[in-house]
This record gives sequence, C-alpha cells and structure tokens, in this order.
Amino acid sequence: MAISVVMPALEMAQETGKLLAWRKKEGESVRKGEPLLEIETDKAVVEVEAPGDGLLAGITADIGAVIPVGETIAWLVAPGEKPPARTTAATPAARALSGAAQQAAGVAAVPVAAKSTSAPPQISPKARRLAKELGVDFTLVPGTGPDGVITAEDVQKFSDSKAAAAPGAVAAMISEVEPLSQIARLMAERTTQSWTRVPHFFLVSDVDASELIAAQKGLSEAAVKSGSPEPTITDLLIALIARTLTKHPRMNSSWTGEGILSNAEINVSVAVAVKDGVVGAVIHRADRLRIAEISARRRELAERARAGKLRPADITGGTFTLSNLGMYKVDAFSAIIVPPQAGILAVGAISDRVVAVDGQPAVRPMVTMTLSCDHRVADGARGAEFLNDLAQAVREPMKLF
Repeated sequence: MAISVVMPALEMAQETGKLLAWRKKEGESVRKGEPLLEIETDKAVVEVEAPGDGLLAGITADIGAVIPVGETIAWLVAPGEKPPARTTAATPAARALSGAAQQAAGVAAVPVAAKSTSAPPQISPKARRLAKELGVDFTLVPGTGPDGVITAEDVQKFSDSKAAAAPGAVAAMISEVEPLSQIARLMAERTTQSWTRVPHFFLVSDVDASELIAAQKGLSEAAVKSGSPEPTITDLLIALIARTLTKHPRMNSSWTGEGILSNAEINVSVAVAVKDGVVGAVIHRADRLRIAEISARRRELAERARAGKLRPADITGGTFTLSNLGMYKVDAFSAIIVPPQAGILAVGAISDRVVAVDGQPAVRPMVTMTLSCDHRVADGARGAEFLNDLAQAVREPMKLF
C-alpha cells in the first residue's frame, strides 16, 4: 500500500515549509528512517526521514517550493505499484532564487493566486494577527496558500517589499531591502510576537563561578583519560538547570492560552547561532542524563545545526531555554522567551571582579545570570526561588553531579 510523504508540521503555528532538497531520486529505493528530504521551517533547516519502506514515486514538489503543511508531495510505493492520482494541485507558493538573482531583484517574486472579486479574501488567523501588527491592509495582499488563502509569509513579504508604500518610495528604497531566509523572517516575527504578547519580567543574579570552573576542569581531565568529549561550561549549566527544574515544576510549565500545562519531561533547549539566526537545539530529558551524555548530545546538535542537518525531533519539545553568550565576552543580557515556555536563562561571560568576601574585598570569577519569566505562568516569588536555587547549584555544582 502506498505511503504518502507530506510536508510535516513541527509546531502548532507552522503553516508552510520550504523544500530545499530531495535526498533520493524518483524511483530509488527508500528504507524507513532514512533521510528523505530537507526542508526549511521558521526554526531551522531540518532533515525529514522516510515514513516507511518503498520506492520514491509521484514527486509533485519542486526544489524551492513553499508548501502548505500536510500537503502530499510524494509517495513511497511497492515495486510495480503506481502512486495514487493527484487530487489537488501542488503548485509551489514560491520558488527559490539564486543569490545573484535575489540581489538583482532585491525582493523575490511570488506567484499571485487569483482572487475572487465577489467575496472577501481568505486569510489565516496567524496572518490576520501579523497584518494588524505590521499595519498592513490584508485585502491588498496576494494569497499564495491553498485556494488563494493569505498566509503569514504572504503578509510579511508584502510588508517587506514596501508594496504598501508610495510608488516613488518603493523605487528609492528597493535596493536597500536585504532578502531574508524563511528562518530569519519568521524568527523576527516570533520574537516580535513574544515580546509584545508575553508579559516578561526579569530577575538577575551575580554568582561566584569558582566551583563551576573547578568542576568543569575536573570533569574535563576525567573525560580526557576516558577518551570522552570534554564538557564545557554550557554543558554543566544545562545539567544544573535541568536538575534545578525538578524542584520547580512551574518553571518547566507552558502557557496554553487557556491555562498552565505542566510538562511531563524536562527538555532543555540550547540557543545555537547559525547562519540565518538562532536555533533552539533540544536536549531531551536532560535531568536524567550524565554530563558526558549531555556534552555529546549538545556537540552533535550544534554540528548538525550549523550544517543544516537537524531533524524534527532535534528542535521540538523544549520546555526551558538556555542562551549563553559568555564566549562572546558579553557581561550580561536579557533574552526573549520562546513561547509557550515559561522561562529562558541568559548567561554572560565569567570574568574576574572585585567582590566582598567575609567583609573584605577579594577577586572572584563571577557570572551574571538573567532569568526571563512569563508572568502568566510564574510570578516573581516562584522565579526568584528557582533562580536562587540555580545560583546555589552553580556555587556548589558537584553536589548535583
């Protein structure tokens, strides 16, 4: 029996995915779990595995096509079997341009679906919200979704192309528009939505990192002897966050719109810088992993993220996020929450500072940790209790390892 290959949905708000590459050719044999195609979502470039065994057949999507979630783009069939007949058109909503073509055009061209003049345009709820935020008249936006539905990407492209501006201004400004990838564009949209809709508050703690550094050194020496990867400060922070979250389940919860959902697993998402933005690579069940396992997993995810080889499971299911900019020599910063998570921890560089120790000035390696909380999920007291316990764990890390 033929198995359909569809554009996957990696999260609730995702509407489309961009097809970047087929890993197999039409007619080639495919085994379940093999990388079958690469897609670009708002989060990352992701490898999609084959849903079953069979021969790849009936490919309907071209490279560069932006495809609605759930649409069938190919089939896996048995030898001699034909793929089912297409019931709907799979015309790409947009096609990729080469770098030179993008620079020459300034803004990528988008095929415009025909609109009815007798009925109001159809628009997705997400696109309607974005149009309101950007001040875009959505009735002027060409829809490229199924049956001409206006998607959030259509609204963003319309706004970016300055189509709503005066004709003379468009010509003057078009050369200044930097084309963005889908990841970069939707990252901008998501951070805007989070900042404007999630009630953030921030808690800051300066912590003596002497014992954290000593723990990292000791664990690294043991790793070298055993031939394992040396853990980094980030790896230790992931472990400490996960173990502290076990005592503060509210900080590991999510806002659903109707109430607070307590997550059954502790999955720490780590912000990883990639070419087009930042990807949240998820360490699943981090509270149950040894430092060596966390280190190996984080390194693997970071390498795949930078190579554009992430899988859907690598970027889904995060319940709390760590953003460490210490390697960039940043002293302190505040991070934007990743909905529906309740919190994100921003960590700056460890640096020597003069502090009071037993009433006397002393130099200690200090680190500033800034916790961003969603006030709908955790109030100030809960956030403070979590941050205080985490700070104590940083001061005495070996008690938890």
